[in-house]
Amino acid sequence: MVAADPYISSNFPNEGGGGGGGGVNSSDLDLNLCQFPYYPAFQEKRGPDYTLDEPRTQKRLKQQADDGFYEANSSSNSNSSFNSLPKLQFRDYVWAYAERFLAIEAMEEADAVTLAVEEEERVEVKEETGVDGMKLVQQLIACAEAVACRDKAHASALLSELRANALVFGTSFQRVASCFVQGLSDRLTLVQPLGTHGVLSSAPARDFSSSFSAEKDEALTLAYELCPQIQFGHFVANASILEALEGESSIHVVDLGMTLGLPCGQQWQNLMHSIAGRIRKSSAAPRLRITGVGPESDRLQAIGLELSCYAANLGLNFEFMYIRSSLESLKPEDFDVQEGEAVVINSVLQMHCVVKESRGALNSVLQVLNELSPKAFILVEQDSNHNGPFFLGRFMESLHYYSAIFDSLDSMLPKYDTRRAKIEQFYFADEIKNIVSCEGPARVERHERSDQWRRRMSRAGFQASPLKMLAQAKQWLGKAKFCDGYTATEEKGCLVLGWQSRPIIAASSWRCSKI
Repeated sequence: MVAADPYISSNFPNEGGGGGGGGVNSSDLDLNLCQFPYYPAFQEKRGPDYTLDEPRTQKRLKQQADDGFYEANSSSNSNSSFNSLPKLQFRDYVWAYAERFLAIEAMEEADAVTLAVEEEERVEVKEETGVDGMKLVQQLIACAEAVACRDKAHASALLSELRANALVFGTSFQRVASCFVQGLSDRLTLVQPLGTHGVLSSAPARDFSSSFSAEKDEALTLAYELCPQIQFGHFVANASILEALEGESSIHVVDLGMTLGLPCGQQWQNLMHSIAGRIRKSSAAPRLRITGVGPESDRLQAIGLELSCYAANLGLNFEFMYIRSSLESLKPEDFDVQEGEAVVINSVLQMHCVVKESRGALNSVLQVLNELSPKAFILVEQDSNHNGPFFLGRFMESLHYYSAIFDSLDSMLPKYDTRRAKIEQFYFADEIKNIVSCEGPARVERHERSDQWRRRMSRAGFQASPLKMLAQAKQWLGKAKFCDGYTATEEKGCLVLGWQSRPIIAASSWRCSKI
């Protein structure tokens, strides 16, 4: 109990009026006045009544003042200095505490409402995005089914809707959908009417002379610099070539596709740099010969000249040759393999172009390469089945595969980055359109799973050489710092580059079974 305070009258009246006998003595109340805040505003005399509205319960606290409720003490204290101060009554403290409590409660209620509104807006945006994405998937699949059924009217109507929703600078799925829309549109123009022989009219074969436009060159360079797919293949190939160099005085590298047409021959500059480092350590100087295979002699010559200058600066014994030819037209005598040199074949994202409906074309190329008795054959290919016999199956598989690639680009580059748009629209879009819109000889993007390549290579007389460099691959991936989400795994002797557990690229090594 605390002592009676001079600010509070000693007696409380009963309900009947102003007598003191029926009142409640303040000493019977457990009041610690220090617990209540002091508000200067309460020094002013209140009006005859006041009202508090509580916002949540809508209860009304109403109290009537009684003129005789509190009276001044006896005149014996009239000369006291306390009489000069305004008196705070007990109800002032109760009112202040109630007001403070209700204000805090109102603030909490307002905060709760604000948070609820914000959360509802976030959920609505997320649901809207999810709904739009699901609708886009459904429209895309429905359009592919209409094209497969040669229903031109329905397919055209769906394509009109898709063009409005599949945005080049939209979400990752909107962007990949825009590429598939282009492919479906091209395929629809080739669809034969029902009742005619064949599903598609003949499409022109791939035109190599026009495939190296400035836009595609730039997109290829950007894809090499910003994406890990090609660099991963070059890393595994170079590591395998360096392993094949052990105990050899001369090595002959056959590059199918000649670094995909990349200027400067980045893969071979990296290899030369590694060889030069070995020379400084062991003073051994192996002879290096590279034969590039490709459709354009001017480009091959330019790459060869640059590589020769680079090798001369490093002090390497280097020789460059080129063969202007498609892979199907190669002959064993084209390669000028010399006595005592170890042959290594390098194929990065090239061999799938030789796969046709029949096995003849690929088997012929593999037989020619097998006659070179390669010490190592490094095969790097897209690890996905885009060569199934049915259009809808290829469509769904490629949609899944390229959605993962566009999702990875989403994590690496900002939304409105023009570099990403160039990579998507001039590099990956070309592959998508070829898979979706072309048939017969015109369809060259015939990617297959690593298991299928294992069977093909074994039938052609090659023996698997398991790649035991998973730790190196993971270390390379960590140093490259593309972005989180890429993984390197080992599967049946192959090294697989993946995105969020989805296989993207598979690298394997083979050797001639006669060695």
